Amino acid sequence: MAKCEICGNKIDEVFLHKLVGTYVKDKKGKKHTLCNHCQEHVRTKEEQLKKL
Repeated sequence: MAKCEICGNKIDEVFLHKLVGTYVKDKKGKKHTLCNHCQEHVRTKEEQLKKL
């Protein structure tokens, strides 16, 4: 199970280990995981990257 990098909560997985959330890439190309809750409250990619 993956964890959200903003709030630290566990992110559920569905069939074939697909996350119930999203990935956000920073300028260096590193992927960061976000849960649905954080994705709803922090709308833009720039704001999401600032919170990391």
